[in-house]
Order: sequence, then C-alpha cells, then structure tokens
Amino acid sequence: MIRKLLRPLALVSVLVVAAGAVAIGMMPRSQQAQRPASRPGGDRPVPVLAAAASVADVPVYLDGVGTTKALNTVTVKPQVDGKLIKVSFKEGQDVPRGYVLAEIDPTTYQAQLDQAVALKAQHQAQLANARMDVERYSQLAKLNAGSQQQADAARAQVAQLEAQIKSDDGAIDNARAILAYTKVVAPIDGRTGIRQVDEGNIVRASDTTGIVVITQIRPISVLFSLPQQVLGQVNKAFGQGALAVEALGVDGRTVIDRGTLQVVDNQVDQTTGTVRLKAEFPNADLQLWPGQFVAVRLLVSTLKQVVVVPTAAVQRGPNGTFVFVIQQDSTIAQRPVGISQQDEARAVVTSGLQPGEQVVTSGFARLAGGARVSISQPADDTTRPSEPRRPGIGRPEGGEGRRRSEGGGGGGKP
Repeated sequence: MIRKLLRPLALVSVLVVAAGAVAIGMMPRSQQAQRPASRPGGDRPVPVLAAAASVADVPVYLDGVGTTKALNTVTVKPQVDGKLIKVSFKEGQDVPRGYVLAEIDPTTYQAQLDQAVALKAQHQAQLANARMDVERYSQLAKLNAGSQQQADAARAQVAQLEAQIKSDDGAIDNARAILAYTKVVAPIDGRTGIRQVDEGNIVRASDTTGIVVITQIRPISVLFSLPQQVLGQVNKAFGQGALAVEALGVDGRTVIDRGTLQVVDNQVDQTTGTVRLKAEFPNADLQLWPGQFVAVRLLVSTLKQVVVVPTAAVQRGPNGTFVFVIQQDSTIAQRPVGISQQDEARAVVTSGLQPGEQVVTSGFARLAGGARVSISQPADDTTRPSEPRRPGIGRPEGGEGRRRSEGGGGGGKP
C-alpha cells in the first residue's frame, strides 16, 4: 500500500526537476551572465607588499674568494757564525727597516778587522820607504854613481806595494762588513713572528730556520681568481684605469678594506678555467692577515641611470622573467621584463617597466592576471643602493669568482 503511494510522489519530483532544468536552459544568456561565479575569498582584494621602480646608478661587480698574502716575507738568518748575545725585539713587534733585531758576539770579527788594518799600515810604511829608494836610486843613476837597474827595481817595488795596499783596503772592507753582520737588522718594514732561537745559542750562517720571520702586512695583497669568461671584460676595464677592489667580512656584505687591482696573471689555468688576479690593500686597521681566506668583489663598471626594482619582485615562469604590476584601478597585470643583472637586493630592468610603476614584492600566492589587490603598508625605498649579501668566507666556491646571476629570482609561483 505504501509503495503504491510513494511511486506517484517520486514521479512528480522527477518532473519538477526536469521542468526546472528546461526553464534554466531557455533563460536568456544575459540573465545567466548576471549570476556571480563562486570562488574562494569572493571579490575581496588580495593583500600584498609593493615597491616603485626607480632610476639609479648600479655598480657592476665580479665576485670571488681569495687568499691574503703578505706583500713581502723575509726569514731573517745570521750571515756569520757565533754566539747570540742579545735579542732586541719582541714577538709580534712592528719594526722598521734597519732595526737591530739581534747581536752576535763580535770579538773574533773585530780582531780580524784590526789585523787587516795593521797589515795595511805595515805595507804603507814599506811603500814610503820604497818611494824614497826610487828617488835615491834615480839620482845616483843620473850621476852614474848607481845602476839604472837598481832604480827600476825600486820603482817596481813601489808599484807592488801600492797594489798590496789596495788589496789591504779590500780586506779591511770585507772584515768590516763581516763585523757588521754580527748585528742582525730588519731588511724590510714589517711585523716579527715567533722567535726561532733564544739568547745564548750558537747560530750559524747555514741554519735554515733563521732567527725570526718578518712579514710586511701594511700594505697587504690578496690573490683571487675569476672565470676566464670575464677576462675580456676585466682587461678592457683595467686598460682604462685603476679598478677598485673591496674585501668583505665574514657576513659577506660588510666592507673591511678597499684597495686597487695590481695585476692580472699572464695566463689562464687550464685545469680550472680561471685566471688569477692580485689586489693591494692598505690594511690600516689590520683586518686582513696573511693566509686568511676573504671574499672580494671587483668593480668593473657602473650602469648609469637604469631602472631598478627589488629582486623579490622578479618572478620566473615558462616564458622567462616577469613582474606583477599594480595598475591604477588596483588590479594586477603580469608583465614580462628583461633583466640584465641582479643581486639579493635589487635587479636591473632593461625592458618592460617604466620608472614609478608599482610592482608586487610579496604576497604572490593568490595573484593572477586581473586580480584586485590592496597594498598592506606603504612600500619602503628598497631600491636604494645597498650592500648586497656576498658568499660567506666559510663556503668558498673553489676559489673561482662568479658574476652576479643574470635573470630573475624565484619568488612565489605566478
């Protein structure tokens, strides 16, 4: 009985649904378009952060990791044998050229000098007597009271003694030089290291360790490498004048010293495909130390009055780099742009963007072409010149330099 009652009701329901479908299908399209499409979040604007494209001068750097090396390094060794009677320097002391570092017992060498001086005096006395003999025998020969042979022999004796005195002068100079070697002096301006020998020891000229090592650290040099692909760019810029080089701290962005490029090596290392360069730094604050690894950047040129945006605004897609531009009606337009170079702070735009246009820098997750946005807070001037982050010293990339990456930086997906 109940089943018989339910069958008419089910049939009526099916007829009502079918009639509704037919009515919607026959409805004019203009009325159908007025029905709002359901989507997550409705028509609420997407909150984003934005910044304006600006015009600035952008320096072009080549980055690398190098090794600090003392400008000059000297192992101070004794030049004579003897007992070390005095050490006049302290370890780690800055000494000027000519500073007396140590003294060796000079007694033996002073005696040798005295002997050479006495021998010269003896020969000078003999020379004086020989000259008188020449005069005497010459007068006798004129009076036929003596032979000419005696006069000639006297002249030969004078010449022999004059030559002997010149030899004595050389012996005296040699003895005086050896005596001077008993005072060990600094050959360069620099800083002393750890002392290798103590007072009272016998030192010899054949010793290999020496007394102390002096390194010249003001100024100081840094050796670093760059890829061979940038060699032409470096040589062209170097040919136009001195190039500035900056040494960076452990954070990769703080400049600890500024110097100049001194030389580009005359050959490329075929095993690594790199070329070595040498820069010199004044090192006034002793922030650079021999043997230290340091990140460096070489300024090769400056791009004048180019359009720049924050690097965070540059996105990558299947067709290349693009940015989201905020239009006057607060809607988004996805626009392809050309990027010549970028770092972690800003990117140089070569095409597709005009100065003053607002670009999205954060909040890409819900963005699409035509979406409405609201800027969450006033954009700071993030495009002003800043010190970009550099590779850390603790992570050298094989000693090779690398140019700023070209192309866009990844952010959120479009």
